[in-house]
Amino acid sequence: MKAIAALALVGGAIAAPTKTVESRQLPGMGSLPGLGSSGSSTGSGLGSLASMLPGLGGSSSGGSLPGLGSSTGSGLGSLASLIPGLGGSSSGSSLPGLGGSSSGSSLPGLGGSSLIPGLGGSSSSGSGIPGLGSSTGNIPDLSSLLGGSSSGGLPGLTKRASITENGVTQNAGCQELTFIFARGTSEMGNMGSVVGPPVAKQLASLTGNKVTVQGVDYPADAAGNANMGASGGPKMAELIQQAKKQCPNTKVVVGGYSQGAMVVHNAASKVGADAISGAVLFGDPFKTQGVGQLASNKVKEFCASGDPVCLNGMNFMAHLSYGSNAQEAAQFLVQAAGL
Repeated sequence: MKAIAALALVGGAIAAPTKTVESRQLPGMGSLPGLGSSGSSTGSGLGSLASMLPGLGGSSSGGSLPGLGSSTGSGLGSLASLIPGLGGSSSGSSLPGLGGSSSGSSLPGLGGSSLIPGLGGSSSSGSGIPGLGSSTGNIPDLSSLLGGSSSGGLPGLTKRASITENGVTQNAGCQELTFIFARGTSEMGNMGSVVGPPVAKQLASLTGNKVTVQGVDYPADAAGNANMGASGGPKMAELIQQAKKQCPNTKVVVGGYSQGAMVVHNAASKVGADAISGAVLFGDPFKTQGVGQLASNKVKEFCASGDPVCLNGMNFMAHLSYGSNAQEAAQFLVQAAGL
């Protein structure tokens, strides 16, 4: 039950790497509500950040950070002195010592900062937060954190549509392999974005595109965690049976992330042992349990060090790291299917 409680705590974090992020700013950062008016000279409203940082008193005008340096530009010149170990130098209104420099009123160099791993990208001028790859404050690339690579999008997503796959329900044709995936809590589409699409992409590469991909349409909301997989298990079992009926010779492999891993456990208990050829599970709250009647050598669990959901750890970001396991997971599924 502790794992279920952890799922509730990380629900918000899991929601971050979704399609929604591609079209909206990071809450509290893009327009930085509460951090100054929209008319501040920085464009990103940094005027009252000092009120959130005790001991950083002082005053300034425009969009600067009071007490954090010069009164010109955005007044970020001396913040590095407050954070030991962030050495480096910068000019103008940039934030020095965070791995890069920039001009204008932006926060430069976050791409190279060890404080925020995985937020790669290059800095730019204007009112954005460079290093996040866009001057609008969006998060376009979490590739080094979640695995895979992309340009202007989430890792492994070559297009927005890839967070939803319906190869089985649309009867797109028979392939030697069918991959059915259950996303995690709050992820968008029916594949999510953390690990489902990257695994599907790797399977397509390994099989020469001879794979049908299908996501499980189920609520994947926070309340569903208490159902321990029952919210989507019956639907996944139905998809497995539909895939085998449409294409009797296809090898069905399944995957699930976080709450979706519980969905896999539930679905596997409802179908025969010969219905599934292999399974990969990521951040699985039930990782110590078997997957239906599937042989243990046909199941691979991925549980990152410190993951609070599958390992009772305290590193919530570990639960978002499974995109980096996509290639290994895909290779395992192909081998399990005997292809």
